[in-house]
Amino acid sequence: MSTNEEIIGRAEIDDLEAILAVSAADVDEAVRAVKDNADAIFTWDYEKGRRPALAKLYEKSKISMWNGETDLPWDTVVDQEQVARDNQALNGGLGDLDLSGTPFHNWKEKEWLQLGMEFQNWSLSQFMHGEQGALICTAKIVETVPWIDAKYYAATQVMDEARHVEVFAKYLDTKLNGHYPLNAHLGLLLDDIIEDSRWDMTYLGMQIMVEGLALAAFGFMHQMTTEPLLKKLLRYVMSDEARHVAFGVLSLKEYYSELSDAEMFERQEFAFEAAVRMRDRFIQQEVWERMGLNPREVIPLLIQNPNRLLFQQMLFTKIVPNCKKLGLLDRNDGWLRHKFEELGVIQFEDLTDTSDEYQAFALSDAELSGQVA
Repeated sequence: MSTNEEIIGRAEIDDLEAILAVSAADVDEAVRAVKDNADAIFTWDYEKGRRPALAKLYEKSKISMWNGETDLPWDTVVDQEQVARDNQALNGGLGDLDLSGTPFHNWKEKEWLQLGMEFQNWSLSQFMHGEQGALICTAKIVETVPWIDAKYYAATQVMDEARHVEVFAKYLDTKLNGHYPLNAHLGLLLDDIIEDSRWDMTYLGMQIMVEGLALAAFGFMHQMTTEPLLKKLLRYVMSDEARHVAFGVLSLKEYYSELSDAEMFERQEFAFEAAVRMRDRFIQQEVWERMGLNPREVIPLLIQNPNRLLFQQMLFTKIVPNCKKLGLLDRNDGWLRHKFEELGVIQFEDLTDTSDEYQAFALSDAELSGQVA
């Protein structure tokens, strides 16, 4: 069995110094090149419907397309300062923590308001970068998956992901006041997913882990935000994301049932590494640096905030049950189960997996026709 140090580069999951030591080296570059080591696979078996669940998903995707340019109310005036105030009122800020003697001791409303806006900019920037990662990974799935039903569906997801990048970029450009570069932890994960030559690892890393966390995060933000344009944007994106995660579960369940314990252990390690990378990114060290603060001074204080811990745990509400559905939790004496226990997220294992619930996220006919504001 591999050690934490071999998998994630540190012995202790919560080693703050090791987490903060990961930093992006190419923040000023306009292009990021990652080596794609996979073969493009042709199949001459064109029989549609050999995998009925994937064929059904493909048909559903055809009638679920929406236009990010015309279906969202871009004329909505967004007051970012008010949005930040509303968010602070809903999430409770730092709660009842004693801030005396901390970098926050002399902060006034101006600083707290700026921090709230930076959080918005950072969060939506990382979503945008993650969606481009999904765009590239889904194009890779079209190339590498050996089944025609999967190629058909993956092609529709490529269009979905392009639309998601488009709408998040437009919202950041026209409604908020700044972008953030790709978070280093997210960048490492995207590199790992793209560089792996095995087609199912692209599925696992992107469809199950990254998209699973995104679906949970979008749901949380959709519930919390009072800004109508963002609320509708997230609603539309979530309707696609649920299908995407279901695509991963439906495809991998068949494939993983045939793998050996040694092959499954490689997937378990990959899932654990992805989970840690995604959790680490929510330390948001780039925000604290932009606010002129030392992350090493403020993050230990934030870790004490129960609201933040609950938010980080809730991000795994889709990942854990989907990993269970795929058999990843309990193979090899429950190795991944124990790792999710260490992360404090195993309590979500019995929630409904996305392959059984994706239709609950579907847009209604009224939403697709633009009759719902």
